[in-house]
Amino acid sequence: MLKIGLTGNIGSGKTTVAKVFELLGVPVFYADDEAKKVMVTDAILIDAIKQTFGAESYFADGSLNRKHIAAIVFNNPAELEKLNALVHPAVFRAFDALEAKAKDAPYIIREAAILFESGSYKTCDRSIIVTAPLDKRIARVVQRDGISLDEVKKREGRQMPEDEKKKLADDVIINDDSQLVIPQVIALHQKHLALANNL
Repeated sequence: MLKIGLTGNIGSGKTTVAKVFELLGVPVFYADDEAKKVMVTDAILIDAIKQTFGAESYFADGSLNRKHIAAIVFNNPAELEKLNALVHPAVFRAFDALEAKAKDAPYIIREAAILFESGSYKTCDRSIIVTAPLDKRIARVVQRDGISLDEVKKREGRQMPEDEKKKLADDVIINDDSQLVIPQVIALHQKHLALANNL
């Protein structure tokens, strides 16, 4: 099965593009959602988080004590790195489970905000980046999340620059409100099906 990575910086519309692929019948793995899910469902990960960050990382009902974790990793890159090193293998396990379940599909999409930053693009056969001009992306996030301009810029600053990601990606989808996204997705879908048939 062909594995396609899908990414885009904040406000690019990568989730919208992922939903279009889903409508075409393609299984989509949402890495960011899965990362949140495995922190409360993956027993190996839960145990590792408790050992690393303390038993108080979880409440008695099994839910994650986000404030406790955030207080440790916020503004502390070394602790954040530790947390990511625990979470990433659990996310990969979840991806493997979806892949096994969708074994008859010609290809699968792995949607992730940090596809390139985490190095997980190396486990994909191809990668796509969804792009849009910075001002448009910022405006979308301010409207969507109701957060300040400064907060969006801070989040953007924590991501690899879009131009660098474009150099690493195999394909680009432009979501600048002047070009239709669906025809671009359909063209890539046809391309992936052709590649999958040649595997």
